[in-house]
Amino acid sequence: MNNSLTRRSFVPALAAATLALVIPQRKLFAAAPASHPTPRPGITGHDVLTRKELAKTPEFIPLFDGIREIPQIADGIGCNCGCTDAPERRSLLSCYEAEGMARECIVCQGQARLAIKLQKEGKTLDEIRAAIDARFG
Repeated sequence: MNNSLTRRSFVPALAAATLALVIPQRKLFAAAPASHPTPRPGITGHDVLTRKELAKTPEFIPLFDGIREIPQIADGIGCNCGCTDAPERRSLLSCYEAEGMARECIVCQGQARLAIKLQKEGKTLDEIRAAIDARFG
């Protein structure tokens, strides 16, 4: 029985071994879908960072303005990046307040863009949550 590998058989074997190692690890480290909080009655976008506070990152002004317009939706979405695990972060809305973590986090940004788009299309909070979980969960 000959157990030597040729270059022709080594390359596919290496590719298969690499895939076997990488794919399960991605599933282990993937974030679980966020649990979604109940939006607080009377919540507003008053604390969302303003144009002036975003002066050093003007490319984010439209995104923050969009969240400011839908605080009741953003406050009912748990962020899938894991930031809402911290006690000071309650919902996706929190990512756009205070120090504005959403300026650095592509998950917070992506979820907000999707929420804004779907809300403009007339989707309900439950439909928006389901779409966010499907894409980011």
